[in-house]
Amino acid sequence: MKAFNRHSVVIGILAITVMASAITTIYARHESRRQFALLQQLTAERDELGVEWGRLQIEQSAWSAHSRVEEMARKKIGMRMPVTEEIEVVRQ
Repeated sequence: MKAFNRHSVVIGILAITVMASAITTIYARHESRRQFALLQQLTAERDELGVEWGRLQIEQSAWSAHSRVEEMARKKIGMRMPVTEEIEVVRQ
């Protein structure tokens, strides 16, 4: 009878170990899929931010273009090219 009990205990431990292994495998698969979905989401967000960054760089270059700065200086603060009589050369 003692051998039967020992055999039952070993089978019980193996069954619990197999169940724990199965549950761990299921959890690992679930976590892997969740992490992959997050990776896909973050990759899409990175791509969107890259497009926005490019657009902002183009916008910055348009706002800082020499012709635009000159136009704004003329309109907002009334700057103009000096006439010849207004130009003074300073020499040291």
